[in-house]
Amino acid sequence: MLDADILSTVIFCKNEEDRIKDCIDSLLWCDEIVIIDDFSSDLTLEKIKEFNNPKIKIFRRKLNGDFASQRNFAITKTKKNWILFIDADEIVTEPLRNEITSVISDKTVEEVAFKVKRIDHVFGKTLRYGETGNIKFIRLARSGFGNWQGKIHEKWVINGKVGSLRNVLLHHPHREISNFLKEINYYTNIRAEELSQEGRTTNLALIIA
Repeated sequence: MLDADILSTVIFCKNEEDRIKDCIDSLLWCDEIVIIDDFSSDLTLEKIKEFNNPKIKIFRRKLNGDFASQRNFAITKTKKNWILFIDADEIVTEPLRNEITSVISDKTVEEVAFKVKRIDHVFGKTLRYGETGNIKFIRLARSGFGNWQGKIHEKWVINGKVGSLRNVLLHHPHREISNFLKEINYYTNIRAEELSQEGRTTNLALIIA
């Protein structure tokens, strides 16, 4: 636990019975763990409840293909000064934990948000050039300094200075090839709908952009 009661972590999940425990284990040091479950039909909720930890709060809400809305809903359920966003297939490493703890405990820090790099582990192997390459995403921010925008390529739009953390987040995105292909189909359909609503002609380049 941190020296001060200041960090909420948000976890998003759906049918993650085989990965949710490792994810939560890497976050038990946080002051509050808010879990947004997209109506899992497997044993995900049972695995979460096995922790029997009062700092873990579960909310069930349908995603409906709108990732930004889901994340903004999660923000309303947090009560701490800082918010860390994590997916159920991600793990916070000890070096990253220590860096986050140091940053949010430092009252002289000017940044109101921080980007984090992910390392992809696919089918048991670490990828040098994963789906996200060297891209960093904003995952940690002070409460009240931004909101999420975009249905599928959602971005945390921050009102203030953004920094970057050195240590990495581990990402285990695809359990098997069939799962990988299903996810691609799901996300491309949402992206195509999003572009159509914007009045833009859909093509492969725009969908994956």
